[in-house]
Amino acid sequence: MQSFNNLYNENYASFLRFAIGYVRDQHVAEDFVSESFMTYWENRNNLSTETNPKAYILTVLKNKCLNYLKHLQIKNRITDEMTEHAEWRISISINSLEACNPDFIFSKEIKDIVDSTIRKLPQKTRQAFMLSRKQNLTNKEIAKKMNFSEKSVEYHISKALSQLRLSLKDFMYMIPFLGLIC
Repeated sequence: MQSFNNLYNENYASFLRFAIGYVRDQHVAEDFVSESFMTYWENRNNLSTETNPKAYILTVLKNKCLNYLKHLQIKNRITDEMTEHAEWRISISINSLEACNPDFIFSKEIKDIVDSTIRKLPQKTRQAFMLSRKQNLTNKEIAKKMNFSEKSVEYHISKALSQLRLSLKDFMYMIPFLGLIC
């Protein structure tokens, strides 16, 4: 069996060229080659006497390169999907801004929809919501005033917001201006 130094010195450069040819990154390739040699050396006593050290090291190196490239492939696919999603969001924002009519945002129609939705809410939900949005009370203050738990207050406010979002679904781009839902 060859000594580690001889094996390393005789084969390092060719294994490094092999790895660089696939991973295209000098530092990554160097790490993989060194790790492959170490894997062989650490496992040498458990290997069959017929095991070719160079073939074993190359197999380990090949698998490291394959795993690295598969990881890059997944990373690139995720990056592409995130880019597509970001472009879609920008497109939606552009379309929303182009459709935005400031006069309409503050129109009587929107106010009527909000008022009507709030009026239709169950009494306790409406009360919790109005204390939160009109009197700017905290959930803790509302809970004390209504003799509820803070979780109940959160539930009622969430319920009101959900109803408002549903009623205003056609006007979602305007929600930041409405003050009640934000």
